[in-house]
Amino acid sequence: MRIRLIAFILLIITQFPAWAQRPSDVLAEGSSGMVGVSEKRLQMLDQFIQNYVNKGYIPGGVFLIARDNQVVYNKTFGFRSTDKKVPYKKDDIFRICSMTKAITSVAIMQLYEEGKLGLDDAVQDYIPAFKKTQVLDTFNEKDSTYTTVPVKSPITLRQLLTHTSGIAYGDFYPGKIMAVYKKNNMLGVGLSHPSWTTEEFINRLAAVPLAFQPGDHFMYGLNMDVLGRVIEVVSGEKLGDYFRKHIFEQLGMKDTYFYLPKEKQSRLVPIYGYDANNNFQMLTNDPLVSNSDYPKNSDIGHYAGGGGLSSTAMDYAIFIQSLLNNGVYNGKRILGRKTIEVMTGDQMISLNQHGKGYSSKPGDTFCLGFNLRTDQGKGINSKSPGTYEWGGYFTTKFWIDPKEELIFVGMMQINGFQHGEFFDRVAAILYSAIEE
Repeated sequence: MRIRLIAFILLIITQFPAWAQRPSDVLAEGSSGMVGVSEKRLQMLDQFIQNYVNKGYIPGGVFLIARDNQVVYNKTFGFRSTDKKVPYKKDDIFRICSMTKAITSVAIMQLYEEGKLGLDDAVQDYIPAFKKTQVLDTFNEKDSTYTTVPVKSPITLRQLLTHTSGIAYGDFYPGKIMAVYKKNNMLGVGLSHPSWTTEEFINRLAAVPLAFQPGDHFMYGLNMDVLGRVIEVVSGEKLGDYFRKHIFEQLGMKDTYFYLPKEKQSRLVPIYGYDANNNFQMLTNDPLVSNSDYPKNSDIGHYAGGGGLSSTAMDYAIFIQSLLNNGVYNGKRILGRKTIEVMTGDQMISLNQHGKGYSSKPGDTFCLGFNLRTDQGKGINSKSPGTYEWGGYFTTKFWIDPKEELIFVGMMQINGFQHGEFFDRVAAILYSAIEE
């Protein structure tokens, strides 16, 4: 009897080789019911997103959800053309902007676990230009002149990872910070540059005075761009090459680039903005991006580690699924489990207590490159404690919920998105569909 049972099992396996041999750590199309997600509830998500398209709140995009390595939602909505003749496709390529930061964080943590750098190392040990960095002191509004004082301690890699270095995004902070960055020709440099290499860009940035003493408080800035240069120095590889060899090729990410190959450029979707009547129009001139087609530019050696990548929903899902899988995807390990624990640990405990951290909301904090939900934030929304996430300037979004073994990727291309509630409501509907 036992021999017959074994023979029967072997027969089933040979009849369904793809199913039997599929690695458990690889994303695959699956039934939502198999992983405890209600298909009926997910249909509510269809209705919600389509309603935002119908109302003209969003042009559309691509949205992907996976649980337990099963893709339970991978859908497109709306049109990528103003005449509504070209619908979005699942393999469309989007400028992911600050979602690049997560990949830069992983690259830094790879070098950390290889013993090639320490998180509390001074950045000036890798980039000598930062030995001369000063801190902004007085500022004259009439002519934008300013004075500086020395740093009390050098900027560390950890401070770059947590945006506590004093380096800012000049474009985001009107007033003296914007004026100082403008005076140093450092506005609109977070995604691309027509002539500077990464090395030249970061050396120029090192000459801009810091907004505050390193470690004093959180301020979102060009920190990951500096880390991109650190990766180049430590690895001896250009950042684009490092990402490709150590992350993209390892995971099978085939559509993620700083500069798109010509044969893939037609898949880059346009960016939408708003006209004077608050209607969508294709972006022609953005104050932060002088050339919105920068992914189609020639590779001059400028790689914005804080915002320069473009990708697809599936490619990015593969990347974040590897993190949910404790650093492994399709049998390839890009990061160790304990290293991910370090990367996703709360780095703002002391600063939050003194009102200088990422957020004043309990449980809404920051780890090494990501927004993090802790136990204190359990009631903020449906996301589980331990969830880490980030988004991109042109309205892209991801999150990783380890407790629910769930990932989400949302890809749109909107400049100045006016419906910030959108992703929170998407999350509410999504989590209501979890039954087991």
